[in-house]
Amino acid sequence: MTIRTNHYEVALEAFLRDEKIPYIAVDERRRSLYGAGSLKNLDFIATPSGSDMSWLIDVKGRRFPSGRKNRYWKNWTTTDDLQSLSQWQRLLGPQFRGMLVFVYDVVGEMAPVPQNLLYPHQDRIYAFIGVRLDLYVAWARKISPRWKTMSMPTKAFRQLAEPLQVTLRTPIVSGGDFDHRRADSSIPAIA
Repeated sequence: MTIRTNHYEVALEAFLRDEKIPYIAVDERRRSLYGAGSLKNLDFIATPSGSDMSWLIDVKGRRFPSGRKNRYWKNWTTTDDLQSLSQWQRLLGPQFRGMLVFVYDVVGEMAPVPQNLLYPHQDRIYAFIGVRLDLYVAWARKISPRWKTMSMPTKAFRQLAEPLQVTLRTPIVSGGDFDHRRADSSIPAIA
């Protein structure tokens, strides 16, 4: 197990272990050398049971709500995160799919998922929201050229992202074809 100090990543790893999802924790202390440059390492590779593909997970820790104005659904990331995760997906092949997992530290009265999908860990409450890399890239817009950050519009994020529990329990049935997933209608979507 990789030594982690980021509480968002620690919580997600504990969740994966509790759910008995096979995973590999990636040592992200150093970037991987690639060609003339380098790639930011992802955080986890997870392979749900019954799936023919694995998720390449990059964790994005956020508070819910965040900031002085109690803003909800913060989902920004950097262009480096998106480019590196896209490159890992290309390098590893079609049975690996990139996913950003927004690990929300729920600090207010509202939560981004129903109560039964919240995850208590080390005196905090977390919600895990996953969005496929391809969907995020298609909808992402620059929010700060200086900081090279991108974000999905809140409405699109709420429609296209889903609780990680849903993603991990919904097997991909035709070689990683996202359009042929078995849906479980008993699991609620994000609030």
